[in-house]
Amino acid sequence: MLRPVLQYPDPTLAKISEPVAEINDDIRALAQDLLDTLTTVGGVGIAAPQIGVLKRVVVIDVSQEKNDPDLPQDFRVFVNPVVTVLDPKGHEENEGCLSVPDLRAKVKRPRRVALDALDLDGKPVHIEGEGYYGACMQHETDHLDGKLFIDYLSYLKRSLYDKKIRKGRR
Repeated sequence: MLRPVLQYPDPTLAKISEPVAEINDDIRALAQDLLDTLTTVGGVGIAAPQIGVLKRVVVIDVSQEKNDPDLPQDFRVFVNPVVTVLDPKGHEENEGCLSVPDLRAKVKRPRRVALDALDLDGKPVHIEGEGYYGACMQHETDHLDGKLFIDYLSYLKRSLYDKKIRKGRR
């Protein structure tokens, strides 16, 4: 089912999500809603808090990683994902977010990371990514901790965006 995507500064986006204790039909339905929403609105990833559900579930379009023939070429669901830095050397990517419309900005993140999670069958999943794909993994798991990519921007850039949002609400 298509769900509305929460927009910054909705306070739900700043909350920490709860771990999934059991992968059941409710979690599978949530994953399907995330998939339906992402494929309808576009983008490379979405996290449950973005549709108002504070559970540690994300969907990432792994087809973005064109250099790894071992990765499936479709969307993957990750339950209780944890990102580990493999190469802390800084790498900048131009990021955007479904919850932060009309803004793209360079964000510096670790170059290479690993993501460990469960799939919808409860089986462990381990993937590694660098560059754009690694940034996507970090971006989506940040949502689970109440962080948005704008939290990494300079005070000036963030202030200008906040001013634009306030002006748009008048």
